[in-house]
Amino acid sequence: MLPIDSTVRSATWTDRSATHSLKVAPERLARGTAADLDHVRLDDDLKGMVPYYLTITYTNTGSAPLAQPDPESHFTVTLADGTPGRAVTLWNTNTLATASSRPLPDDCGAAGPASVAAKATATVCQLVMLPKGRTPVTVAYADEAGATLLWKVGDGEGDDNDGRLLAARTSAESSYKDVTTKGDAVPLRVTPKSVEAGRLKDLGDYDLGSTSKRLVPWYVTLQYRNLGKEKLLPVMDDGVGLRTAGGREVQPVPLIDFSGAGEGEGIDQCRGSVPHTRLAPGSTLTLCTIHLLPEGDRPAMVSFQGEGNGVRTLTWRAD
Repeated sequence: MLPIDSTVRSATWTDRSATHSLKVAPERLARGTAADLDHVRLDDDLKGMVPYYLTITYTNTGSAPLAQPDPESHFTVTLADGTPGRAVTLWNTNTLATASSRPLPDDCGAAGPASVAAKATATVCQLVMLPKGRTPVTVAYADEAGATLLWKVGDGEGDDNDGRLLAARTSAESSYKDVTTKGDAVPLRVTPKSVEAGRLKDLGDYDLGSTSKRLVPWYVTLQYRNLGKEKLLPVMDDGVGLRTAGGREVQPVPLIDFSGAGEGEGIDQCRGSVPHTRLAPGSTLTLCTIHLLPEGDRPAMVSFQGEGNGVRTLTWRAD
């Protein structure tokens, strides 16, 4: 058993025809062993992973019964770097599941209820696979019609993925090249400076889709120092990525200004795309990217993908 926040929260669950109101909470999280699934035919990429049994309770707070509800499928368990677990369904009707030598905890081998009446409560289990040796830090719930909900597991710190997940604002070395680079990629020192939440009205001068208008902008600022002998174009922010506590990969948003003013109002921290500047040897340049996250979600990890032979992706905790 792992200690877990079990605060009950309001949520939505959307089926094919409607959005329903719920109260949801993770009740407990237990780590199993690979032997629990010895008699289950798993996909090759799941072999060697560890099963976690997430018990969930939800109450139908609406006035109509829920037919074939599956809010458990909207839950995930994530690591410190935002890597989400892989949900596995082992219903009794699943022809890929054979009889196990041991019962799975919390009825994780059984389907949930066929219906849940108004004001009734159901308890179900979601089986989630995580890499061996890693420590979960967050339970997340997400429905497209509502905000993302997060609950902390343990101390909420998790592990550093064998040193690959760096502390926030730690400098690390990489390399980069652009269309003007001659020969090998230019070595860089990269330092995350800040990860800050904004407001959607910050982007009022930009054309956003209807879905984006329900999201929250986050500003990710990194500093780059040129350790090489060639100048670089200021395009290193193309290599920046972000992963959230809810398990989402979120790339920078390309913004086109339709205001006629040339810059969007309210995003001073992310102005500084400097098209007429080169990053000279020995100099530093600070660039900012904007990432749109669902309400309630938050950054867990910032990444930088450099270029060049043998270069690896750098990853940092977001806070």
